[in-house]
Amino acid sequence: MAKSSGKRFMKLAGMTASIAGKAAKNSLKHLSSDEEKRLQARSELMQDVGVQIAETLGEMKGAVMKVGQIASQYKDVFPPEVATALEKLQKDAPPMPYVQIRTQVERELKASINELFAEFEEVPFAAASIGQVHKATLPSGQKVVVKVQYPDVDENCDSDLKQVRMALKIAGVLNMSRDLQNQLFNEIRQSLHDELDYTKEAHNLRVFGAFHAEDNGLIIPKVIGSHSSKRILTLTEEMGETLTVAATWDNDVKQKIAERLFHFTAGQLFGLYRMHCDPHPGNFAFRTDGSVVAYDFGGIRSYSDSEVQLFRRFAKHAIKGDVTALEQDLIALGIRRNDDTNIPGEFYQQWLAIGLKPLSITPHQDGHFDFSSSQVHHEVIAQMRTSLKYFAQFQPSATTMMLDRTVSGQYWNLVNLGVEIDLSSLTNEYIET
Repeated sequence: MAKSSGKRFMKLAGMTASIAGKAAKNSLKHLSSDEEKRLQARSELMQDVGVQIAETLGEMKGAVMKVGQIASQYKDVFPPEVATALEKLQKDAPPMPYVQIRTQVERELKASINELFAEFEEVPFAAASIGQVHKATLPSGQKVVVKVQYPDVDENCDSDLKQVRMALKIAGVLNMSRDLQNQLFNEIRQSLHDELDYTKEAHNLRVFGAFHAEDNGLIIPKVIGSHSSKRILTLTEEMGETLTVAATWDNDVKQKIAERLFHFTAGQLFGLYRMHCDPHPGNFAFRTDGSVVAYDFGGIRSYSDSEVQLFRRFAKHAIKGDVTALEQDLIALGIRRNDDTNIPGEFYQQWLAIGLKPLSITPHQDGHFDFSSSQVHHEVIAQMRTSLKYFAQFQPSATTMMLDRTVSGQYWNLVNLGVEIDLSSLTNEYIET
């Protein structure tokens, strides 16, 4: 264990030193360059740094790779060049040899794998950063899936995160106050620790399973407690098709799926004050009757009553187009810096005109929104270019970080589903304006 931790540390420290050298060389080289050249050079440096971080983390299983994946989902925290490179880590990781998986299962459940299971498929059907999932059959004949955490991942978690933070800081990627850095990395650290504790995930599955019990067509696997521990999670097998397959179905089925994804997220936020915050398409499966199966309840964020009321108030003001009230909400959420800079109302109105389109509630919008041909993400990038002079007045917020990740993830799920739908009535269910 100490040997492998030492090797990890050396690999990460080597990456950090290399990035430090590149950053120093870049700033010296462009000391006397004009602003445009400096910006171009910084963009190239960020691209280079992003690729280096992604490649290093990609080779290293476990918490450090998960840190990279989490970082890639917080695009407002990292420069686009770095986020793009880190996104590659979202792809499936190569699996770990079966002999190590079997040892881990037997150590955690304190029995031989042949006693525990009538069948256990040696080849996983899914592999990720901190563990992999195998299909199995219990002695009773029940079909299950077994999520097995890789050995020693949790022990390296904090040192991995420190090293990644140091590398990003040296590269000049974390362009924010130390206090905000601490808040954001504490949020990432907490979410990482939660995902590494499968007993917490088992508890979440039971809570969310009870919450959605009456929601027809929303399916959450049940925990098999006798075959679960801190690093092993055994669940009832609930299968479905991938998002890519669902995208080929008729629009009426896709509408049912979209409605269920909407209720899944909004229902939890406004009804449970807790939310499944990892809407990666691999965490859902879909059935031809429009049912949605949800997996992976490790990344859950809880909110206080005052936070949820603030989110609801913000949404109401956004829908009404009340930009004066909206600006106060943004200050309360920690997104808008509380300073004297005057930001014109048109700035907010332009952003609202883009952001509200998918909900079919912007003026001059006639009914259904076609996600398959959505230009919203392109319009956001174009609007950012024209809004640069006000961007110093805004900052990432630890309160909304997981919510941003969830909303943007669900938007992309609907884009990739290619659904045409009017979401205005669903929006009104949760936000009575």
